[in-house]
Amino acid sequence: MSAGGRGAGSTSGFRRWGGAPGGSLGDMTTRTARPVPPSVVRELLVTDDAGRPAVPHTDDEGGAPLRCCLRRSRPGERVALVSYAPLRRWAAGTGADPGAYDEQGPVFLHAGECAGPQGTDLPFTHAHRVLRRYSADGRILGGRLVEAPEDFAPALTEAFADPATALVHVRAVEYGCFLYEVRRAGPHDTPQP
Repeated sequence: MSAGGRGAGSTSGFRRWGGAPGGSLGDMTTRTARPVPPSVVRELLVTDDAGRPAVPHTDDEGGAPLRCCLRRSRPGERVALVSYAPLRRWAAGTGADPGAYDEQGPVFLHAGECAGPQGTDLPFTHAHRVLRRYSADGRILGGRLVEAPEDFAPALTEAFADPATALVHVRAVEYGCFLYEVRRAGPHDTPQP
C-alpha cells in the first residue's frame, strides 16, 4: 500500500494547534487540520472521485495513513483505498475554479464508521512532507519541503503569513499523496456532517 507511505474517538473532525509551544501566536496562527469529512467519506465509499466503487479490505500490516481520522491504521482494521479530489471538493464549496490544478489521488479511509481524529497533535509529521499553498481561486501559490517535525508550525506560520493563502495541502513526498488540508481557524470553521 503506497498511498502516502507506510510505517510502523472525537467526532469533531478537526485538529487544532498553534504556531508556538503552549498555544498560538495570535488569532491567525491557530490552524485547523482537516480530515476528509464524514459525509465525503460516505460518498467515497460508494463511488470515489474517479467514478470507481471502493474495494474494502482488511489491513493485515497496519500503518496506512487514514485521512478520515488522521492516524495510521492498526493491524486488522477494514480500510479502503479510494481516489479523492480534495481541491475540487473545496472549490465546489467556495465557488473557486481550480482549472488545471484540479487533481485526484489515492487516500486510505476506514471502510466503516470512524470516530474521527483523536487528540490535538499535528498528524503525519514523522517524515518529509510538502506543504502546498493555494489561493482563494484554487491556484497554487507555492510549496515548501518540511523535513523535521519541529519545522511544521513555523512552515505553516510562514504559509499563512501570506494573506493570499486560503489553504494548505500537506502531502507525502515519496508518493505526492494528499494527507490533509490546513485552513486558518475562524468563526465559521465547523465540521461537515
